[in-house]
Amino acid sequence: MEEYGGGNLLSEAMGSGPRVVVVEDCVEAPAAFVLHLLLKRALAGGGAVALLALAQPFSHYDRVLRKMGCNLSLHRKNGRLHFFDLQAFPGGPKGGAISDAFFRLYGDIQRVVDANRIAEHAGQFTVMIDDVSLLEVAAHGSVDDVLDFLHYCVTLTSEMNCSLVVLIHEDIYSSEGVGLLLHLRYIADLVIRAAPLSTGLAIDVHGQLSVVNKSASSEQRPKAQKVWNFHFKVKENGADFFYPGSRH
Repeated sequence: MEEYGGGNLLSEAMGSGPRVVVVEDCVEAPAAFVLHLLLKRALAGGGAVALLALAQPFSHYDRVLRKMGCNLSLHRKNGRLHFFDLQAFPGGPKGGAISDAFFRLYGDIQRVVDANRIAEHAGQFTVMIDDVSLLEVAAHGSVDDVLDFLHYCVTLTSEMNCSLVVLIHEDIYSSEGVGLLLHLRYIADLVIRAAPLSTGLAIDVHGQLSVVNKSASSEQRPKAQKVWNFHFKVKENGADFFYPGSRH
């Protein structure tokens, strides 16, 4: 995790092995860069990833990660990156066809997770969804179908020892009392929230991250810090993380 810089703050905040990671962002502070870092982290650790892409095509991720020193094309060729292009998902009318499309998608994910589990020298498997908000749009607003699909994905984390990482746009759901956002916060072991600076724009600081690590209270880490707050600056080849006031 040395590429994070800033004393590896994000790595320290995440701890070891959270099963469900929810990344929240907003228009003023996009957090796609966090997904890029977590994607590189998962592959660099010898694991495999199923990337469910609704926001960007493969060419985008390949270009961004290449600048970060990670060759996605090679990982895809070697079977460690399974890229699901869902920009046209589900491709069917509203109704039962949506449920069927989610069921087929889950079956495809389950197959690649199974294949990785029985592979020689298999590492940690990560299922990553680059925009749950768009998944709801694809489901014609059917939150129940999205929640059912996410529930099955969470089941994989316990039954097949893999991780789930999802990005959601907090500002879309800010006025809702219940729904997808609150459900994700409930099931998450780790919540990473990107927000603009409370003091306004700055040249050397792009925003602030708050990381809530629910698993920090486990017996394995009884004295671990549960809430982290620090600033970030996005760079072409990664990001810097640092405490407020520590940047000169």
